[in-house]
Amino acid sequence: MHSSAVFLIEFGAIILGLGLLGRLAARLRFSPIPLYLLAGLAFGEGGLLPLGASEEFVAVGAEIGVILLLLMLGLEYTASDLVSNLKTQYPAGLVDMALNALPGAAAALLLGWGPIAAVVLAGITWISSSGVIAKVLGDLGRIGNRETPVILSILVLEDLSMAVYLPVVTALLAGTGFAAGSLTLGIALGVAGLVLLVAVRFGRHISRFVSTDDPEKLLLVVLGLTLLVAGVAQQLQVSAAVGAFLVGIALSGEVAEGAHNLLAPLRDLFAAVFFVFFGLHTDPASIPPVLLPALALAVVTALTKIATGYWAARRAGVSAKGRWRAGGTLVARGEFSIVIAGLAVTSGIDSDLGPLATAYVLILVVLGPLTARWTEPLARRLTGLRSGPAAPAEEPRPVAADATVAVPDEDTVARS
Repeated sequence: MHSSAVFLIEFGAIILGLGLLGRLAARLRFSPIPLYLLAGLAFGEGGLLPLGASEEFVAVGAEIGVILLLLMLGLEYTASDLVSNLKTQYPAGLVDMALNALPGAAAALLLGWGPIAAVVLAGITWISSSGVIAKVLGDLGRIGNRETPVILSILVLEDLSMAVYLPVVTALLAGTGFAAGSLTLGIALGVAGLVLLVAVRFGRHISRFVSTDDPEKLLLVVLGLTLLVAGVAQQLQVSAAVGAFLVGIALSGEVAEGAHNLLAPLRDLFAAVFFVFFGLHTDPASIPPVLLPALALAVVTALTKIATGYWAARRAGVSAKGRWRAGGTLVARGEFSIVIAGLAVTSGIDSDLGPLATAYVLILVVLGPLTARWTEPLARRLTGLRSGPAAPAEEPRPVAADATVAVPDEDTVARS
C-alpha cells in the first residue's frame, strides 16, 4: 500500500479514536488525558499494534500541541498580571523547588546512581507539566478561578527556571568545561529576559501589528508568530513553551479574544496528539522492573506538590477549597521531565534512569487530572468527618450530565 495512504489511515484512526475516547470521558465526567495516554501506550513501542507511517507527523503535532496549550493560557492574562504574580509568588517558586526537587535527588543517591543522576532526577520530580495542567484547567472550567493565577505563576517560574537548569544539566552530562557551560547559561538567561521584556514593554504595539478584522489573516499571523518565537527560543536553549506563553501574554484586548476563538479547535486537536505521542514512545515492557520505586517516588512528590499549591494559594489569600484545588492541579509531570530524562539516557548515565523516569511520569500524568478533580472534594469530606456532625461536609454542586466543567463558586472571578 502506498505510504501516503498508510499515513492517512493511521492518522485518521488516531483522530477518530481520540474523538470517541473524548466522548467516553465526557460521559464519565473526567479529563480525557489518561485515556489518550493509554491509547498511545497500546499502539506505541511494544504495544498491541505499533504505528509507523504517522510517527514523524505525530511527533511534530505533539510539539505544536504543547505550544498551543501555553499560548492559550497566555492569552488569558495580561503582561501586568504576569509581572505582578511573579513578584508576589517567587517565594512559592522557592518552596516548590525545595519540596519537589529534593525527593528526586535523594532517591537517586539512595539507588546509588551518583551526584549527576541526582541533579537529573531532581529536575524530573520538580517540574510540573504545563501542557497537562493547561488542558486540565480548560477541561474543568477553572481558567477564571482565583487560584489559577497562583498555579500559572508557579508554572511560569518553573519554566523560566528551566532556562537555567537545562544548560547546567546538559553541561554536566556532556562533561564540558566551566567556560562553555557559563556561555550557554548566559545566552539562555539573556534570551528569556529579552522575550519577557518585549512582552511586557511592547505588548500593545505587538497587538496593534497583529490586529485585523479578517479571521483568516489573524489566525495565520498569530499562529505563525507563536511558532516562530517558540522555535527561536528553543534553538537558544530556552523552553518553546515559555516563548509561546509570553506571546500570549503580549497579545491583549480584541486580538487576544479573537485569537482565542480561532485557535481553540486547533489547540484541542494538537493537545490530544501530544498526549498520544507521549504514550506511543513508552515501551510497556520497560515499566514493571522499576514500577515500585517509581510509584513510591510518585506518591511522595504528589503529596509535596499538593503541599506546594496549598501553601502558595494560602499565601495569596485564596479560600481553603481553592488551596486544595491548586495543590491537586500541580501534581502532573510531563514534557519537561521527559526531555530531562532523554538527555540523561542519551548520555548513558544509568540504564535504569530512563525507565524509572518514564514510569514515574506516566503514573503522575495519569494521576494528575484525577487529583485536580478530586483533591478538593476529598479534603472537604475528610475535614467534615473530622469536625463531626455539627459541621457536615458541603455537598458538591451538580453539573450537567454531558459536561466536564466545574460550576463556578465564590473562588471564580472574571478576567480583568
